[in-house]
Amino acid sequence: MNQLLIVRAHPYGPDRSRSMQMADAFLAGFRETHPHSAVEDINLYSAAVPEIDIDLLSGWELLRKGEQFSHLSALQQAKLTLFDNYTTQFQNADIVVIANPLWNLSVPTRLKAWVDTVCRAGVTFRYNSEGRAEGLASGKRVVHLQASGGRFGGNDPASKWLRTVFTFIGCEFEQYVAEGLDHEPERADEIMHQTLQTVRQLGRDCLTEPAQ
Repeated sequence: MNQLLIVRAHPYGPDRSRSMQMADAFLAGFRETHPHSAVEDINLYSAAVPEIDIDLLSGWELLRKGEQFSHLSALQQAKLTLFDNYTTQFQNADIVVIANPLWNLSVPTRLKAWVDTVCRAGVTFRYNSEGRAEGLASGKRVVHLQASGGRFGGNDPASKWLRTVFTFIGCEFEQYVAEGLDHEPERADEIMHQTLQTVRQLGRDCLTEPAQ
């Protein structure tokens, strides 16, 4: 059974967020043609997402030195467990959909924190004997859905960064954007209508070969 993971990165729901409308459209299409597939749907703004901080860094350092996990502080244990849970959730998914707005040429900070949980040396990538990085997440498909007020053609820093990260760890990566929504407000409804149709069809067909 194929497993879908949807990662939403916006504090608003689909009534106020166009990127969340895109996530809903993908999910609706997916459920039409894959009703028995497992789906995990998370919103990073209604969940605890651990940022790499002194507790995580010091906890990892102690573990590398041979300290027992049970000897770490309660806070270190909680943060490390939560961090690992996000990693495992990503590893278990066959298809990962990331939906976010473009904010100030970047992704929301909680999405950056989540990406840190899935881009991990020795887990989703490794260094070979020559010191070259090798992705360990091959066979996984990542679909990026993004809404933006301006037009960038997929060349904004946020899109390029996500593509770099997920191709680095070995994933198939593709992107669908709704853009120019503020630049051409008179066309915003038309742009979204076309985008949502495309994304819904993508959800229906997502277990076929990814787009090149």
